[in-house]
Amino acid sequence: MANEGTILAPDGTGRQVKLITAEDVVAYLKAHPTFVAEHPEVALGPSAVPKDAGPGVIDMQQAILKRLRSEIDRLKNERTEIIANSRQNQIVQNRIQAAVISIIQATTFEKMIHVVTHELPELLDVDFITLAIEANADAPKRVPMRGVYVLEPGTIDSAIGPDRQARLRSDVVGEDAFFGEIGRFVRSDVLMRLTVSSGAPDGVMCFGSRDPQAFGPDMATELLFFLAKVLENTIRAWLDLPE
Repeated sequence: MANEGTILAPDGTGRQVKLITAEDVVAYLKAHPTFVAEHPEVALGPSAVPKDAGPGVIDMQQAILKRLRSEIDRLKNERTEIIANSRQNQIVQNRIQAAVISIIQATTFEKMIHVVTHELPELLDVDFITLAIEANADAPKRVPMRGVYVLEPGTIDSAIGPDRQARLRSDVVGEDAFFGEIGRFVRSDVLMRLTVSSGAPDGVMCFGSRDPQAFGPDMATELLFFLAKVLENTIRAWLDLPE
């Protein structure tokens, strides 16, 4: 005789099969909250067949199922977007980490400058990276290192703002002061202020892209600020400057 909650298998073997109750189904769904979203065919099964309720009668079942389909699609789209954003953020973090390692592993000051202006663009998937520093008005406009420029006093405050640390723009043409002869190719850019030492003029790390939408005011800057801080401290250490 079968125990309570079991039935005999219909094949005549006498095997006992546990009877799945509504409570079992509810418990499973509570333990697996994404099951219905991942298997919408369960929610939209045979019971979803339209019923002829007569003229002028609203089929509430169809209205509810339509809303459920819409909600399932929305959740799927949100999940896909979250996964894509997470992967992109991880890619950016990995690139910034590689850039930081390259900067701090440079064996000379000149090598570090070369890393920033020649190797980081590839590591960060950016078209151009340059450095610029303010100096006296009679100072030369270029230093004997490619990708490094000398600015007139006040240029950085004028471009970024006296109380700001960065400027991000889209759909622009890069200024010659920050990008030199490659400025005409720059269609979006980022200027990150570099405050190396209280006893030295400010500098700027410049990112430029041929893509007009690669950079813009709404872009997150936390990782770029981190990279700028690493560069500030590394330059300060190489030049033996006070904070």
